[in-house]
Amino acid sequence: MFKIENIINKAKKRQKTIVFPEVSFSDRTFEAVKILQKKHIVKVLLVGDASALILRNKAFEKFEIVNPVTFPEREKLVKALYEKRKAKGLTLQQADELEKDPYYFATLLVECGYADGMVAGAECSTANTIRPALQIIKSKNKNEPVSSFFLLFGKNKFLKNQPLVLADCGVIENPDADTLCTIASQSVESAKEFGILPKVAFLSYSTKGSAKSEAVDKMRLASEKFAKMHKDVVCDGELQFDAALVPNVAQIKAPNSALKGSANVLIFPDIQAGNITYKALQYVGGLNAVGPILQGLNKPVNDLSRGCSINDIVLAAAITALQCEDTQSNPEKKEEKQPQKVNAEPSKQQKTKPVAAQKVAVEQKTAALSKTKAKPEPKKSTKTQKSKNEEKKK
Repeated sequence: MFKIENIINKAKKRQKTIVFPEVSFSDRTFEAVKILQKKHIVKVLLVGDASALILRNKAFEKFEIVNPVTFPEREKLVKALYEKRKAKGLTLQQADELEKDPYYFATLLVECGYADGMVAGAECSTANTIRPALQIIKSKNKNEPVSSFFLLFGKNKFLKNQPLVLADCGVIENPDADTLCTIASQSVESAKEFGILPKVAFLSYSTKGSAKSEAVDKMRLASEKFAKMHKDVVCDGELQFDAALVPNVAQIKAPNSALKGSANVLIFPDIQAGNITYKALQYVGGLNAVGPILQGLNKPVNDLSRGCSINDIVLAAAITALQCEDTQSNPEKKEEKQPQKVNAEPSKQQKTKPVAAQKVAVEQKTAALSKTKAKPEPKKSTKTQKSKNEEKKK
């Protein structure tokens, strides 16, 4: 059964490290990470200049903050970016500059194992968030695309508080039938992660041949291909929105449909239809909309709508934690690298002090401590010698 509390509780159990690249210039993100850290939903890692952030607000002292310029493993990140993009013409010098971008830096932290996932997009377009992920992290399967979905939920008289998964509303502009089938497969797995029993509708402006066109054929073909691949999932198409979600309309327009007006995973013919619909349901229908959540990446990176609320960011972070590989349930997996704990920027003196000088200082301190501890020893030794002499006399 779908409950927001279940998503939050699952995320708490996993305790994944999620990096936020926008906290330096996003008040909403800052408020959200405070909630995430206080309630221990995820481990929070922030991108920015720690000294400047703490000067602005002392609350930043409680967070781990990493700076793209002073990050100890910066060279490793630059090299990783160069290796990923050199075939596309990226030079080492360009990679060095690009690593300083907060979105690329945060994505590299995920790719190189310093964080488990990333959440961004409150202050930028979807392209800015997704582009680095597609270039660096890439898809799990070369033969499958990376797609996205929106999770919609909330009090609604018509839906009776039932959640909806809408795809694709943010990444693939005009998918063909095979791609739509893959998007549906990915969305079904995402729905299951939230405790939703998926019922899939391939949407169109036509219901069961009421109109004829290539666009209609595409949705019908996608539905047929999906049905063959997933015989255990209830699905149908092509269907109009009302025939997919309204039981009495479905009885009239598609009386033989297995869905019977109860669809909860909606697959759209293109990004325009999906994006328009989710915004209409959000702002006119009064539903909460979280996303676009990416599907099919090697590691989770998720986007936010620029109109997102603080609670949306919190929930997106929890969903990202659910998408992370669960190493706790598989002890044979190697433990992933933990992010470096940096609560403030190191001073110039600390950064330039030679290692040898540090060792000498430690040795001097150790020697001084040894001398201090050695002072009371003569008394003990005298006492012992005295007792030995007495024994000899006896």
